[in-house]
Amino acid sequence: MTSKRIPPDAFDFYVGLGSERSYRLVAEQFGVSKRAVTKLAAREHWAERLVNIESEARERSDAKLVETVEEMRSRHLKMARAMGARVISALREYPLGSGMEAMRGAEMVIKLERLIVGEPSDRTAVTVEEVTKRELASWLTDEPDDVAGGCEQGHDDES
Repeated sequence: MTSKRIPPDAFDFYVGLGSERSYRLVAEQFGVSKRAVTKLAAREHWAERLVNIESEARERSDAKLVETVEEMRSRHLKMARAMGARVISALREYPLGSGMEAMRGAEMVIKLERLIVGEPSDRTAVTVEEVTKRELASWLTDEPDDVAGGCEQGHDDES
């Protein structure tokens, strides 16, 4: 290869290569040796700069994702509240028998709102008392027939 000077934008080209990035591709692009690119990369700290660029890009991307999720949650919460207002209106206007759909709508809105704000939409908590009762019930069950039968057979053998 001829001794050409590597242009100042070689690092930009290198970064732009993405997952296919290599010093060989930079060398081919600018008509220089891979060794020349390697020396320039070491002198200009390409590896460290790339790590910083990728880290900052991830941070910016994460921040945008956070904003997007927050906007979505806010939009969904507004929709649920609007639905809730309509349900409340329907509950006021219609008698109990014909207002059952409004009541189902109220249940749906309540579950949606709780889900959006990160709370359980159904009762999932278990009390200590419930766990204790369940454990005691499992310990106090009768022995299976085969275990009891085995004891009786052993007793018969001794007679």
